[in-house]
Amino acid sequence: MSAAPNVLLARDLARHYSVSRGLFKAPATVKALNGVSFALEAGRTLAVVGESGCGKSTLARALTLIEKPSAGHLHLDGIDIATASDAQLKQLRRRVQMVFQNPYASLNPRKRIEQMLDEPLLLNTGLSAAERREKRGAMLQQVGLRPEHAARYPHMFSGGQRQRIAIARAMMLEPKLLVADEPTSALDVSIQAQILNLFMDLQQQRGIAYVFISHNLSVVEHIADRVLVMYLGRVVESAPKSSLFTRALHPYTRALLSATPSTDAARRAIKIRITGELPSPLDPPPGCSFHRRCPHATERCKIEVPELRPLGGHEVACHHAETLAG
Repeated sequence: MSAAPNVLLARDLARHYSVSRGLFKAPATVKALNGVSFALEAGRTLAVVGESGCGKSTLARALTLIEKPSAGHLHLDGIDIATASDAQLKQLRRRVQMVFQNPYASLNPRKRIEQMLDEPLLLNTGLSAAERREKRGAMLQQVGLRPEHAARYPHMFSGGQRQRIAIARAMMLEPKLLVADEPTSALDVSIQAQILNLFMDLQQQRGIAYVFISHNLSVVEHIADRVLVMYLGRVVESAPKSSLFTRALHPYTRALLSATPSTDAARRAIKIRITGELPSPLDPPPGCSFHRRCPHATERCKIEVPELRPLGGHEVACHHAETLAG
């Protein structure tokens, strides 16, 4: 059985920003993304995790073509966006959509639901009013809402219902890639599982690929196929979900997992504390960017940047990964 084609392929993806430091100082460069590589197949979910400031949202903006990468290659549906024509970019933007964190902010309060669902179709297709109405009703039903909800305004819905509407809007153009940026964090815990199950049902029905950005590793464990752990703009570990949760190789990944609530008594017993704050991206430390907070750091870590390399089915950027693997 042949593997599904790659919907998304990133190679050494970088996004740098020039930041002014005052009248008499040279601008500084923030390397928000610094050489990120991965591949994502159709019908699969890649979860991206890490602390605030690690580059997750910058990656989301690059993947959704909101911002152009400073360097590296990004192929969407086989097309390199760096060399794509305007016509190709227009087509690509139909194939990638985004669901935002806060459903209260992502929906226009002055528009009815039918108007918001119609807008992508009006701008990107030649469907008639009757065809759009039929497609709109089918999509509302698919996300668990009724056709009569189309005539209402966002303030008339609960948070979970609003996120269902946001998902419906993202699905209207039948994208091949959906980027979800913390899509359940603003919702009640009782509603989060319903939204996650909706994502999974839509993926099974449509074969869509997801990039799922989250702080919540319990959510990641529920939905992901593969996990990308980021720290200060770089990938420090990448592995299949099951392998990462049972045998993480990077100290930072292990610390994140130990801080995650679990029903597993053995996992609860493992507590790894990391001290200090995430370093400033304006002045990253030399060597391994994690060495000032890492309990296993040595002199080598302070001067030599670890390369992301394969080890035991993982990719890990740590000089001492073999030792930690035991």
